[in-house]
Amino acid sequence: MDPQKKIDLLRKEIEKHNYYYYVKDKSIITDLEFDNLLNELIKLENKYPEFFDDNSPTNKVGGSVVNSFTSHEHEYPMLSLSNSYSEQDLLDFDKRVKKEIENPEYVCELKFDGVSISLEYINGKLSKALTRGDGKRGDDVISNIRTIKSIPLNLFGNYPSKFIIRGEIFIKKHDFNELNLSRKKNNLDEFSNPRNTASGSIKLQDSREVAKRKLSCFFYSILSDELPFNNHYENVIQCENWGFKISNDIYLSKNISDVIKLVNIIDKKKNELPYEIDGIVIKVNSINHQNKLGYTSKFPRWAIAYKFKTQSTKTKLNSISFQVGRTGAITPVANLKPVLLSGTIIKRASLHNFDYINKLDIRVNDYVFLEKGGEIIPKITGVDYENRDSDICEKFIFIDKCPSCNSNLEKKDDEANYYCNNEHCPTKVKGSIEHFISRKAMNIDGLGSETIDLLYKKGLLLNISDLYKLNKNELIVLERLGEKSVDNILFAIEESKKNPFEKVLYALGIRHIGETVAKKLAHTFKNINILAKASFDDLVETDEIGDKIANSLIKYFSVKNNLIIINELIKSGLSFKIVNKEVKSNILTNKLFVVSGVFESINRENLKNIIIENGGKITNSISKKTSYLVIGKNPGPSKIKNAEKLNVQIIKEYEFFTKYKLKN
Repeated sequence: MDPQKKIDLLRKEIEKHNYYYYVKDKSIITDLEFDNLLNELIKLENKYPEFFDDNSPTNKVGGSVVNSFTSHEHEYPMLSLSNSYSEQDLLDFDKRVKKEIENPEYVCELKFDGVSISLEYINGKLSKALTRGDGKRGDDVISNIRTIKSIPLNLFGNYPSKFIIRGEIFIKKHDFNELNLSRKKNNLDEFSNPRNTASGSIKLQDSREVAKRKLSCFFYSILSDELPFNNHYENVIQCENWGFKISNDIYLSKNISDVIKLVNIIDKKKNELPYEIDGIVIKVNSINHQNKLGYTSKFPRWAIAYKFKTQSTKTKLNSISFQVGRTGAITPVANLKPVLLSGTIIKRASLHNFDYINKLDIRVNDYVFLEKGGEIIPKITGVDYENRDSDICEKFIFIDKCPSCNSNLEKKDDEANYYCNNEHCPTKVKGSIEHFISRKAMNIDGLGSETIDLLYKKGLLLNISDLYKLNKNELIVLERLGEKSVDNILFAIEESKKNPFEKVLYALGIRHIGETVAKKLAHTFKNINILAKASFDDLVETDEIGDKIANSLIKYFSVKNNLIIINELIKSGLSFKIVNKEVKSNILTNKLFVVSGVFESINRENLKNIIIENGGKITNSISKKTSYLVIGKNPGPSKIKNAEKLNVQIIKEYEFFTKYKLKN
């Protein structure tokens, strides 16, 4: 037989047996017969290297070594899920869904305790395998993913030409215990828990080592423009026919009462499962309904995770120390007698703020109850009051001086935190610099906390604008900084000037201004000067901007030192304005628009973009020069009043699109 045909036949035969064994849990040939097929294929591939294929089943044993993983943007962002912990939380979720959807149907899936992966298939072949990363970008770990037996490299059946499928990689309890026994025999440190082991395994550089870890994967979501069905449940079930392993524990529920019954059943039997779970994921089944409900900046509105009650333990609170955040917030930290919890040794836990300590009446030398929030972050949930020794457990008094600069602390009545308001507090300054250079902000590599601390002590880096004044002669003479390191730092600083306005705005570290809000502000106000002069009313009329954010912005821009730093950054070449988009037509040239309210067929930002792309201009306040006020539901009363007063024409969204024959 022709060698290529023989190789192709063997690959298909082996993939079929892998599918039956690892997906269907069914063996139709003996282990010896399977090994003979695999060995025959390996010999032929070695003899005829011209027929090499990345997705050959021989890659299940590993072999490649990578120095680093390449990063790619997720075609569909990998969002988190909002959490629920009680029956009432689920009822509240159902109530929110029913505001938009009548009689929603739900799908319930086990929430496997592992690590998420996003796989791309093109024409039936695995082409990319991205970790969650920051939700927007992830690392491609395809060489390691190919070693996981339950993940198909080539599909069969009538699958879409291109799609993304999401799954959870985990280690079964039995396999984890065997792995640790093997490590113990070889005098290696045992792994702490299955979840961390799975997470660490997919980022190993040697795929041969990954192949030894006995990783498994269940798939739970498919994303494509060519979905076979218009509901989540049937789409997921269909994936098994293409070669994917789907959990048997996926349930269709007609209403929230059925969901709650199922949650209680699973909670009782969860410890009997062969793998670890930490909850149940509840999703609206209809794809149309999912699209209607949409997303927040972090979560889909059509899904929620129900988390089971976590493990708890008790340990002694030895002392309380304090951390200063970049915004000046003082966070008390519990220093604990080390204790094992959910496979991890816990020594410290956040106490959040004074109100939290006061509410639980936490005192040094108390014995406190400890849980892991979301199975990751340790938190103190209570105090063993019965065993409190009053002689050594005195009422806790919060500090009144900043532990970094000794300035007086302030606390507003409507806030839980104490704050250091000293602009020159060393810890605040260094924290603001660390935030500024972080990957989600300006992405300046090479400057760790130790280097920032060194530059601060030397007087070379006293605020974020000083980054752009650093030079090679100053840096090369410092300890721990060789010429190559200095060159890399200066290159990264120069490259950071290419970041858009929204990134720079987020990097400034203004309180309550996260990535999403920064983007919204940048695209609404267009440049820093307009934003700095915006009134409270202008700010709160912006989508997703409430009183707290508006007040934070006004306070930030009222501080003279902040304005000086911004001016220095502008001089250094950073972008503090939105670059105008390419004009598609001039139909709106010389027309000035104000947009206000919530729109039915389009969101406000996209409406503004359409106006700009067709030659129009956007402003945030009504004047005699305003051509139109375009309104949706609940427009700003002051804008309506000013428009009527100045005889500015008010039109609704459908009137706007009809008048100018534009498509939304």
